[in-house]
Amino acid sequence: MDRIEELAIFVAIVDTGSLAGAAKRLRHSPPAVTRALAAVERRLGARLVERTTRRLGTTQAGRRFAERARALLNEYSDAVSEINREKGAPLRGLLRITAPTVFGRRHVAPLVTSFLDAHPGVRMELVMGERNLDLIDEGLDLAIRIGQLADSRLMARRVGEIRRTLIASPAYLRKRPEPRSPRDLVNHDIVFYSGFGSPTELRFQARGRRQSIRLTPRIMVTDVDAMLSMVGAGRGIGRAFSYQVATDLASGKLVRLLPAFEPPALPVQVVVPSSRLMAPAVRAFMDHAIKSLNSLSVIH
Repeated sequence: MDRIEELAIFVAIVDTGSLAGAAKRLRHSPPAVTRALAAVERRLGARLVERTTRRLGTTQAGRRFAERARALLNEYSDAVSEINREKGAPLRGLLRITAPTVFGRRHVAPLVTSFLDAHPGVRMELVMGERNLDLIDEGLDLAIRIGQLADSRLMARRVGEIRRTLIASPAYLRKRPEPRSPRDLVNHDIVFYSGFGSPTELRFQARGRRQSIRLTPRIMVTDVDAMLSMVGAGRGIGRAFSYQVATDLASGKLVRLLPAFEPPALPVQVVVPSSRLMAPAVRAFMDHAIKSLNSLSVIH
């Protein structure tokens, strides 16, 4: 095992907090991870981690070394990627990425197919769902995330933002008066997508002040497309992400309601594990995703 790989294993141990976690993340056997850590500690002549029966902690020397190791790994990855681009080396390997279901279906799946067309030696797995998977624990290379990040171990590039928008059909508004404030919603039929949280409450913000309105939805649904279909058919008022309804709003099929009361915008971000030795194919897809999403009008 070369020394660059040993550094990558050590940083993975620090990030995951365990030898088993590092083995899972890097797809190595647990004995190989143990041997790599022992080799690094032997070479440095210092204890880098403290092991107990219940947990693993990093020593002061280990924390200092991990910081330098991360910088070295990132510089090495950048250098390898630059040389590969210069010599036109074909990209190879398996990339595992994750994205929210609807955003992934509409905007990430096309990125995957175009990237595969350009790089025949690459294979990809696209994991879609509403739960934010742990990139390190799940062995994922990259994520498209909507919202703020809670994990400081991740590196993110913001590519746009989206809003949570109230919408209704013109047919519905011909039958019911258009709401002028959030409080007016109590007199309307609500088609609620439960992915936004509690079905009895919608949150708004105006002039820096937050406001919550408790409601009794007429319809509750767990699928975004079903909710949009019902709203489009005039069954009531719904709330969706702005990218999900941009086309229908532009065509007049749907009407945007109470824009002055919308909650703060949510960032759309391309996310990778910050300390991971990034493979050339991962870096190339990250660049491809950032460029493509930056040009996507529905998130700008």
